[in-house]
Amino acid sequence: MTYLEKLSKIRSLMKERGIDGYIIPSSDPHISEYLPDYYKCIVWTSGFSGSAGTLVITQDFAGLWTDSRYFVQGPAQLKGSGFELVKLKVQHAPEYVSWLGDKLQAGNTVAFDGNLASLAVANAVNTILGPLNIKVDGHVDLLDVIWNDRPALPTEPAYTLPISITGQSTPDKIAAVRKVLKQKRATCHLISSLDDLAWVLNIRGTDVKCNPVTLGFVFISQEKSILFIDSKKLDKGTAEELQGYGILIKPYEEVRNYLKSLGTSETILLDPKRTCFATYDSVPEGVTILEDMNPSTMLKAVKNEVELNHERHAMINDGVALTKFFKWIEENVASGELSEMSIADHLRGLRAEQPGFKDISFDTIAGYKDHGALPHYKAELDSNYKLEAKGLLLVDSGGQYETGTTDITRVVSLGQLTQEEKEDYTIVLKGTIEGSMAIFTKGTRGYQIDAITRRPIWATMRNYGHGTGHGVGFFLNVHEGPHTFNGAAVDIAIEPGMISSIEPGLYREGKHGIRIENLVVSKDLASNQFGDFMDFETITICYIATDLVEKSLLDQVHIDWLNNYNQWVYESLESKLSAEEAAWLKEKTKAI
Repeated sequence: MTYLEKLSKIRSLMKERGIDGYIIPSSDPHISEYLPDYYKCIVWTSGFSGSAGTLVITQDFAGLWTDSRYFVQGPAQLKGSGFELVKLKVQHAPEYVSWLGDKLQAGNTVAFDGNLASLAVANAVNTILGPLNIKVDGHVDLLDVIWNDRPALPTEPAYTLPISITGQSTPDKIAAVRKVLKQKRATCHLISSLDDLAWVLNIRGTDVKCNPVTLGFVFISQEKSILFIDSKKLDKGTAEELQGYGILIKPYEEVRNYLKSLGTSETILLDPKRTCFATYDSVPEGVTILEDMNPSTMLKAVKNEVELNHERHAMINDGVALTKFFKWIEENVASGELSEMSIADHLRGLRAEQPGFKDISFDTIAGYKDHGALPHYKAELDSNYKLEAKGLLLVDSGGQYETGTTDITRVVSLGQLTQEEKEDYTIVLKGTIEGSMAIFTKGTRGYQIDAITRRPIWATMRNYGHGTGHGVGFFLNVHEGPHTFNGAAVDIAIEPGMISSIEPGLYREGKHGIRIENLVVSKDLASNQFGDFMDFETITICYIATDLVEKSLLDQVHIDWLNNYNQWVYESLESKLSAEEAAWLKEKTKAI
């Protein structure tokens, strides 16, 4: 079927069932950012492959609501699909619900599949449309009826990690969750989010591309813990290990029936942002529901010293791969044989040579020239630029190692630099340095770090449309909450041990894009009569190109930071490289 034919069939089903507006979120029953193929509903329906967006269909309009990261990619992928791009004014806001409220009339019906909508989304739909007397049905899956070749749910094996890697045992993590439940007066808790499940049980898998997670749910009370999972995923040893911790194992599909059996004396904690509506709606009337963040979300955001030391080691291996990669680019670009797709494949191969490599942590963004101005660009066959010995190349990439998760962005010049490119690069670099050098009081929120990082960029009346940074998991999801460095007033304090990205950017549509990203660990710095202070330890180990720097735009403090950082990169990697590679890196890390 073409996209137009799919849209036509959906509209026919809507007409048959009396549905006036149908919502398709980009999600799954675990409210994942990256999805198993079975739940890639938006790309199947419309062709749009971005990681964030919502489709809304009426009889006379079909739209994709998404944010500024996809304002260029969206229209290109939607061409000929029958869907139009609708630009979100605020990232992640359910603005499509208000549109439906304006578009539809009292007595009309809006529907969605509750497996794909978080409780937060479902609440927004009901809150806005309910007072307008628009009916809402959150239990309608129109796609399964027409998706004849829909992929099966994954059945890949799951495996556990030893305490030598995780630094904390599964029983201790369950006990930590139970302690929070007791404090909040909850008798039980269901974990739907796959990264929280993975952290609590020290379990990993390959059910989702780039994210080392396995499909499942975890129920925890003071008396019991239950893992709902396809038992074929667990070999005998893994099952016995989990059972040895007192964990019951039940079939994946039984989770909602189990919830339906809860007694009215129970108070269950559910995370509204990480629990789908269909799961939430399985809780019987009379059971008290406490809507709050998963306790494990904050617990896993603060890494222990074992995790941090492993992460530092993973950064060395990642830095070796990246050094080899950028040297290879420089030496082969003039051949005319390199392309955005081929260099991404080569980088993956170099990472795969490193100890403990499991996967990449997201699809590599290799944006040459104007493609660099698309923050979430992924090269496809019809967009795959050949590299030439001129222009800027932006590479945003990462690896999943058994000892950590990496995420890094670098920009390099392939030749014929312009003054505009140098100035843009230097201003972004200044922002990266300012954020990395920040000293701040305990209790500081991410939006404050966002402003510190943007200050030198704003000073030139430039800006970027995405956040400054996000949390990063330990051999887990590359995007991890609850903290984030963006302009939103998220009331989560930065705690010691959190791993975050700092990645300001600058994008000139049709020309080039700049983004320079390192990962940092927040740590205690000092205490005095004015309070407790913190700062960041930069842990990413890869040289920052200096030939793009317009030195006159930097203060001495920025120059010193850059020179010290590049010297540290060389000293950290030199012994892991061949003599030729070390000599090349030494030249790249020379002080300016």
